[in-house]
Amino acid sequence: MLPWKRVLRPLAALLLAVAAVAVPAATAGASGAAATGGGWNDYACKPSAAHPRPVVLVHGTFGNSVDNWLGLAPYLTGRGYCVYSLDYGQLPGVPLFHGLGPIDKSAGQLSAFVDKVLTATGAAEADLVGHSQGGMMPRHYLKFLGGAAKVHALVGIAPDNHGTDLAGLTNLLPYFPGAEDLLKATTPGLADQIAGSGFLTKLNAGGDTVPGVRYTVIATKYDEVVTPWRTQYLSGPGVRNVLLQDLCPLDLSEHLAIGLFDRIAFHEVANALDPAHATPTTCASALG
Repeated sequence: MLPWKRVLRPLAALLLAVAAVAVPAATAGASGAAATGGGWNDYACKPSAAHPRPVVLVHGTFGNSVDNWLGLAPYLTGRGYCVYSLDYGQLPGVPLFHGLGPIDKSAGQLSAFVDKVLTATGAAEADLVGHSQGGMMPRHYLKFLGGAAKVHALVGIAPDNHGTDLAGLTNLLPYFPGAEDLLKATTPGLADQIAGSGFLTKLNAGGDTVPGVRYTVIATKYDEVVTPWRTQYLSGPGVRNVLLQDLCPLDLSEHLAIGLFDRIAFHEVANALDPAHATPTTCASALG
């Protein structure tokens, strides 16, 4: 018999460590509440005729509203967008590292935040851009919390739309009695993202999409967190699935890099937000 009591905690720690590579390490001075001097989370910003919808950025697991967006938020504000980011999925006593609470509850936090942004900007709809869990969690908001009436487009960067097996690691959970229960009790946001979870089964039942929303998925074949990477793709009307390496074969970004600093991915995000003025995304987009 396996000495499961001795290996239970190391297994859980390993799961957390693997998932943690999905987001940047928190900077010592980050508050998680708003970026300072970065040009986003400015509630005086009014959307322009060129970019009439505010953009809400949704961080990934273990992320926060600042660290996840030090690259993409300035990229978008510099192109004239009103950009906002939120913290969600906080656990008591755990600062900076968010996205760990039950995902359906996190979707409720997103709903309240979108309402706040729409009220402040006067816009009728927002666009959502999310990394990892942040690209998947909004789909619960769209499908079950009335978000489809308030959102024009959802752009997922390496989203775990159908969960992850963490390169097969989650398949070991049945061999360690109590491991999955431990994850559910301590970090339900992680348990919800395991392929085949009850949350994901409900989310994807009846189709991946809802009418009236445009969906874009930007994936990298080098993703080591959301695996297999093809499970990130969505099916349904209004969906565009993009593989980063089809745009630039030289791009080696993995799960972390694609969301943090890959300007080729950022260029494709901008195309998804304004398809009427899209320009080809190539390796040269890294210089843009």
